Amino acid sequence: MNNPIILHTVRFVLLVLAQVFVFNNINLFGYINPSVYLLFLILFPVKVNRSLFLFLGFLLGLTMDFFNNTGGIHAAACLLAAYARPLLLKYSFGVSYEYNTIKIDQTPMGGRLSYITSIVVIHHLLLYFLEVFNLRHTLFILKSTFLSSIFTILMVLVIMILFSKKQR
Repeated sequence: MNNPIILHTVRFVLLVLAQVFVFNNINLFGYINPSVYLLFLILFPVKVNRSLFLFLGFLLGLTMDFFNNTGGIHAAACLLAAYARPLLLKYSFGVSYEYNTIKIDQTPMGGRLSYITSIVVIHHLLLYFLEVFNLRHTLFILKSTFLSSIFTILMVLVIMILFSKKQR
């Protein structure tokens, strides 16, 4: 697939379908659920118009809300993750981000892990806070965020390794 629009459209659709039909059915210990649809936000090109990326992040979250009947919490969490992405890229990759020379799948593992972890934790923290929406349950929010983030990060890394293009 040489056309990037088709590639990202297919990625969007496949990640949403995989999340809805496979990963939403994984529910460890009652509250650990991987959110692999975040791969769309993680792998989206850096050089794209920021307004378009924010819209696509919101659309991704809204699509997940539609399928999960969650009333906008995924849209808010995805929008926050999309909004924070430039800062997280700069923090994780430094000068490479400044010159727009980043390809996430070709970066060192330390920077990649830092970037993926920060996006996932920011997304999950807002998602679980909005889901519970009660500060009396702060410990539950933090526990759910921590455990789901670990599981999501592991799943994202496995998927990235399985579907990466082999280096020659």
